[in-house]
Amino acid sequence: MAKQVSRRTFVRLGAAGAAGWIAAKTPAKTGHGRLAHAATREYGISLAAWSLHRTIGTRDGQTPMLDMPKLSREEFGIEAIELVNRMLASTGKSYIDQFIKNAAAHDVKILLIMIDGAGNVGADSEDAREKAVESHNEWIDIAAGMGCHSVRMNWAGYSRDIMQHPEEVQAFIDRSVSPFRKICDHGDANNIDVIVENHFGPSSYPDALIPLIKKVDHERFGTLPDFGNFPAEVDLYDAIDRMMPYAKAVSAKCYDFDDETGLETKLDFERIIANVVDTHGYHGYIGIEYEGNRLSEFDGIKAAKKLLEKLRG
Repeated sequence: MAKQVSRRTFVRLGAAGAAGWIAAKTPAKTGHGRLAHAATREYGISLAAWSLHRTIGTRDGQTPMLDMPKLSREEFGIEAIELVNRMLASTGKSYIDQFIKNAAAHDVKILLIMIDGAGNVGADSEDAREKAVESHNEWIDIAAGMGCHSVRMNWAGYSRDIMQHPEEVQAFIDRSVSPFRKICDHGDANNIDVIVENHFGPSSYPDALIPLIKKVDHERFGTLPDFGNFPAEVDLYDAIDRMMPYAKAVSAKCYDFDDETGLETKLDFERIIANVVDTHGYHGYIGIEYEGNRLSEFDGIKAAKKLLEKLRG
């Protein structure tokens, strides 16, 4: 089975007590207005499977998902991965056992599973909500067997224009609370956290997501701040800051990199990492989720890793 030493400490806020890791210091302003930080920031770098969604698949010429642990370790030198449920070719025991075996063979940790298409936890219908609970609980069982610390859920079941109607947002929050608590209870029984990413709809608006987190009020419930996925009217830097107190994982969405400086061209990674690590004391894994088109998937992942390593110090 995949090596799981200290895996929970890496995803908890304030996990500076992990062996060999030292807490980042409170940032101070420099003369140039930038945040100064400790010589070395403490966070791990992981690889989200979505970064390879064109490379990995079942078509001729594509890499089998079973080879992702090998690819992560040998091609990119990355020790931890984040899976997407729909990219797994099977949920059968033999397939899952083989994936675990492959991860162990390459000393790669399996951190979490991002769950898509497993039902609408905030659906109008109670029956639909219960089915969503059952479907997500099945994925929690799989995640626990793979040694994950979390499953990422979608906060689904809303109408297209919901954010234009505050009363509908409140109703959506209210009917989502019980299903999320049930899923979190199942997660608690399996040592799995349940996290919501800003993955479009109300989840990408902190004014809707944070009240949900507070109302569910469960130790296992939290956020997965993604550097992208915010609508134009939401200040992404402020939104990430507001999500971070509840974060149990972080996703470094990225699109393109300057060939000379190595900086991300659409997002201020230095500003985001300063907030995530220096301000909020996050010392878990930051998952690379490359979604660009100019660079190949391999080159985009390598550029993202290089930038995260530079910012780590």
